[in-house]
Amino acid sequence: MGYRDQLHSCKRIVVKVGTSTLTYDNGEIHLGRIEKLTRVLSDLMNSGKEVVLVTSGAVQVGVKKLKLANRPTLIRDKQAAAAVGQSELMHIYSKFFGEYSHIVGQVLLTKDVIEDEHVRNNVVNTFEKLIEDRVIPIVNENDTVAIDEIENIVRFGDNDNLSAIVSVLIQADLLVILSDIDGFFDSDPTKNENSMLIKVIEKITPELEEFAGGSGTSVGTGGMVTKLTAAKRATVEGINVVLANGKDPAILRDLINGKELGTLFLSQKQKVR
Repeated sequence: MGYRDQLHSCKRIVVKVGTSTLTYDNGEIHLGRIEKLTRVLSDLMNSGKEVVLVTSGAVQVGVKKLKLANRPTLIRDKQAAAAVGQSELMHIYSKFFGEYSHIVGQVLLTKDVIEDEHVRNNVVNTFEKLIEDRVIPIVNENDTVAIDEIENIVRFGDNDNLSAIVSVLIQADLLVILSDIDGFFDSDPTKNENSMLIKVIEKITPELEEFAGGSGTSVGTGGMVTKLTAAKRATVEGINVVLANGKDPAILRDLINGKELGTLFLSQKQKVR
């Protein structure tokens, strides 16, 4: 059996979508893409899969809802935009998923919640109950409480990392990170037109991490450092990870069916349920 064939048997799937997937280049909400995403996820649910959605986009949606000329730079302005945008984003998801007879539940997390064992267990129990009841958890960071004085304590840093943490918490079988890039390349595709997509990465090596940017400046595609960090966090816990382009959400169905799309980061151990 090939590496990709095993994805078909994955039951519990976490899907992370970035702001670029949810919006047009001009920053407006891409309703057509969100509608297609909810249709594909609903269909996966109908086939017997368990789906958790980790979503970005609250700040950008808030910016448009508030009719701001530019994305805010001050922390409190971003938090205000996130507060408005999060409710709007949930309304959109609830409406579209409702068209396909699925219920959604909002889960807002902060890092201090995850690091407290007692509270973490409560979070896991909430996820398990939602999944048991066939509710689709929609997860985001609680941006409105991540004030700058304690930003290094309560913030996850990015939703790629958050999606990996959620995957580990609920013992997912597969994490799919949908972004505006096709996967992990052997060289920077923005600088080298002959760069090749790496279809399977069996292990995330120090060399790969260095190429992605390590702790310094990135020489790879934008945001690749966080995606590689998320993939490493998930794969060491027995979770397969796929990084793929989310411009057509139907790619999710193709991935599950074993098509060689995006980059597959292989699980580093057998996960015991």
